[in-house]
Amino acid sequence: MSPRANPELVIFTGPMFSSKTTRLLDILDRSTYQKKKSILFKASMDNRYSRSAVCTHSGVKMEGIAIDSGSSLLEFLSQSDEVYDTIAVDEAFMIEGVAEVLVWLFKRGVNIYVSSLALSYSVSVFDEMSVLLPWATRVEVCTAVCTKCGSDAFYTHKKCDDGKVIAVGGDDMYEPRCWKHHLISEQDD
Repeated sequence: MSPRANPELVIFTGPMFSSKTTRLLDILDRSTYQKKKSILFKASMDNRYSRSAVCTHSGVKMEGIAIDSGSSLLEFLSQSDEVYDTIAVDEAFMIEGVAEVLVWLFKRGVNIYVSSLALSYSVSVFDEMSVLLPWATRVEVCTAVCTKCGSDAFYTHKKCDDGKVIAVGGDDMYEPRCWKHHLISEQDD
């Protein structure tokens, strides 16, 4: 893989329900019209709507390759006959070791696009995001709407704290909240 000039590493981040995946799929749709070779990866544990497709909460979907680690992403690329201009990853925080691989690809001139939560429901930075964020050429912080007051929401509230930092779920398990309402426990609601 020969280096290309001025690659991008773009991150779409924010809480659950903030249209991160929608923005990622829009970028890939655009790259199709630009005649770029693109590929989409998703976390294999994220089977909310499909095992193979990346799906938005509103039903838009695009086929992707399910992976469980950065090494499985590299293995797929090494076995492919294609050379990709653009690599996109949905829910990067769920894929162990993917950040180091994406940075390595970015340094070699590949455009990288990522959608991911940056913070857990307990407001801890996910490891993969702590590696990716310093390398980003652009970060778009996406906002949702706080389910308690209607303000901009930047945080993900977990409705039932089961102690799992990463648990796959939708609006049955999570909701977006502003800072004020993220701090308030369910007993206070």
